[in-house]
Amino acid sequence: MAKYPEVEERMNKRVEGFNGELKTIRAGRANPQVLDKLSIDYYGTQTPIAQVGSISTPEPRTLLIQPWDASVLKEIEKAIQKSELGITPQNDGKVIRLTFPPLTEERRKELVKTVKKYSEEAKVQVRNARRDAMDDYKQKKKDGEVTEDDLKAIEKDIQTLTDKFIKEIDDITAAKEKEILEV
Repeated sequence: MAKYPEVEERMNKRVEGFNGELKTIRAGRANPQVLDKLSIDYYGTQTPIAQVGSISTPEPRTLLIQPWDASVLKEIEKAIQKSELGITPQNDGKVIRLTFPPLTEERRKELVKTVKKYSEEAKVQVRNARRDAMDDYKQKKKDGEVTEDDLKAIEKDIQTLTDKFIKEIDDITAAKEKEILEV
């Protein structure tokens, strides 16, 4: 059991969020999660594309979107064209096909920069969780709930926890960079 479950949970949520952000970055292969942030107006409600049809990967560089209701094909097509995917959807009246071109060296470097930006944001949020926890325990010391020696031990433990999550973010970042730069 963790000594500081609320701190660990907050840091862990940030790492999970970081992982989610990375899944939306395409690395040369077709990945249905690149569509996670896209939604369409479906009978007056903003609905994620994944909830209006099935998304499959028939080939490594192709996504196939097959809506359950053919009337939303145009909406899905518009949402993809407006997005930052940089891919032109091919609509045959029944399905939408997205063909991902191989990444150029320049585009790979841009994606690595984006990954590093997300990584830094995640680290800052983990450090903010550490700062907030430290502030709470310093206040408890002032209120007489925690002794000076306990505070030093608590600070050391929370720093160790922070280091663990920062290393996890670094490892995830390195793996994603390797995946992006892989030709």
